[in-house]
Amino acid sequence: MAQSAGQPTLTALSLTLYRQRTSYYRELEQAGTSLEVAAWLDWFADRALEAQVHTLAWLEFLIAKTRLLDRLRGQLNVRQEKALLRLLREGPEGYKGGLTAGKYVSITGTSAATARRDLAELVTLGALVRTGERRGARYGLSL
Repeated sequence: MAQSAGQPTLTALSLTLYRQRTSYYRELEQAGTSLEVAAWLDWFADRALEAQVHTLAWLEFLIAKTRLLDRLRGQLNVRQEKALLRLLREGPEGYKGGLTAGKYVSITGTSAATARRDLAELVTLGALVRTGERRGARYGLSL
């Protein structure tokens, strides 16, 4: 597809197909045995559109990530930077279950009190958004 477009394309088609490989092989086998390709082409076109949506989400995430890191340059301590980069590695889907003070301690190796202070500062800086209270507090990226 990219070669026939005559220009470089950016899409997550192979990732999308990999994630749906069981369905991919089933659809391919059905098209191969019946020699009816309309259903296959319809299914494949839907996956191509999914790949485009996924690619756009990643591009938007990378732009937001870059803007956030540029805005915070020089304002974070080493622990905060380490935790923030860990959250950003998860991509647009985010950190499963949100970041907690306990997970911050695990990531950074700091004390619980320092973790709470660091997290509060990250919220004040606009890097994180807090939901919940006390032990139920979770932090997510503010992108």
